[in-house]
Amino acid sequence: MSVNGLPHPIRVLIADDHAIVREGLKQILATTEDIIVSGSAESAADAIKLVRSTPCHAMLLDISLPDRSGIELLKQIKKEYPKIAVLMLSMHREDQYAIRAIKAGASGYLNKQSAPTELVTAIRQVASGRKHISPALAEALANQIGNDNETPPHETLSDREYQTLIMIASGKSVGDIAEELSLSVKTVSMYRTRSLEKMKLKNNAELTHYAIKNQLVD
Repeated sequence: MSVNGLPHPIRVLIADDHAIVREGLKQILATTEDIIVSGSAESAADAIKLVRSTPCHAMLLDISLPDRSGIELLKQIKKEYPKIAVLMLSMHREDQYAIRAIKAGASGYLNKQSAPTELVTAIRQVASGRKHISPALAEALANQIGNDNETPPHETLSDREYQTLIMIASGKSVGDIAEELSLSVKTVSMYRTRSLEKMKLKNNAELTHYAIKNQLVD
């Protein structure tokens, strides 16, 4: 059934590793008449199982899951279920991950500090087949299209390499990153090494300087 071009009800899945966030999202959406939360997951592994077993129109996907990058999971979901509209959720600033998420197939990007009304609006937008993009992000995407021949070095990194770059530039050690991402120190060190090689940088200090200069971190 559809109302004004929207499925009714809009069935939504939630994937976030924080129970408080999941419950908070459910409470916000419980106040609407046209949106139903059909299921939730706390890891990427659980999320892909949920998507495969539970029909939905849209998904709220945390960009930082413990067992896998949210953007990597996004790519898999869009490959298997291209019609599902995925709205990425993050505590990170929009300019850090939003362009990467949209290019990977996300229908929108929303900071977790956004107002509940914006969340509801965003879900309705993406469920109708539209994108939920802020004016600032739209401008950034337009600028990138105009500069395709001048791809900045950080855009050549894989999702995990980019995530490692941001976390190192934010002052976290390899050990801290390994613990936060549930990866081995050896694996994180490999991502760091690859990032330095691809960007032609020598050490963490140069990497941090690059990130600040390009406004990837505060």
